[in-house]
Amino acid sequence: MSEEDAQLQMAMKLIVNGGNAKSLAFEAIEAAKKNDFVGAQQKLKEADDALVKAHHSQTDMLTKEANGEHETVTLMMVHAQDHIMNAITFRDLAGEMVDLYKRLAKKSD
Repeated sequence: MSEEDAQLQMAMKLIVNGGNAKSLAFEAIEAAKKNDFVGAQQKLKEADDALVKAHHSQTDMLTKEANGEHETVTLMMVHAQDHIMNAITFRDLAGEMVDLYKRLAKKSD
């Protein structure tokens, strides 16, 4: 596999895992809106699992960089990193929103 193909494959892993994490975080918010807090927590955990997969890919890249194996920065890799950062931010916000929905549900009881 060429270096370009390997980098594209790595970028796609980041994009896929980031996209999955963001979608699962959104599903957590939707579950919390319906007062399904067990479901919401499960979706947040699944989002975290997807982010861990992405983090492992990033760690592999950083380890190579630290070992002197420098890669060319491509627009695709920049996009992939941006995708992950947005997913992490969205996951954090989703957790806060689930907590807020829990508080609102307790107050309405």
